[in-house]
Amino acid sequence: MFAKSDSFMRFQAYLDPFSQYPVLQHRILHVLEHLPGDVQEDFLNDSRFRVTVDNYQPGVGWSFLMPAPGLDGNGSRCVILRLKLNDTSEPFAWYVIAHEFAHAYLRNGGWGEITDIEEAADALASSWGFPRPERFG
Repeated sequence: MFAKSDSFMRFQAYLDPFSQYPVLQHRILHVLEHLPGDVQEDFLNDSRFRVTVDNYQPGVGWSFLMPAPGLDGNGSRCVILRLKLNDTSEPFAWYVIAHEFAHAYLRNGGWGEITDIEEAADALASSWGFPRPERFG
């Protein structure tokens, strides 16, 4: 466990779903703390932005609540993270979390001249200090 800092309190709504996984919770907080201020504010000021646990069950599927698209036509900005990020290497977990946050920030679109959404999310995550690791896991 770790002490609840001001930063934790600021991002608590995104961290609470991971309360039973303190290692993963701390990894998510680390990434959130290192995002540029304008990205943090974008997430904090958009009620459609959420972070939740991937609760996939074989033979059953997933269940989670996702906000409806906004008036501007933009869909949900729900980031769903797998619990295995609790047990992977820290740099890999940070990269995956940042990559998924990049998708949410870009609203699953491109970034600058990068039109491929996966390449765009990788490039943006890297610009935030979370490059794709040489080795995964």
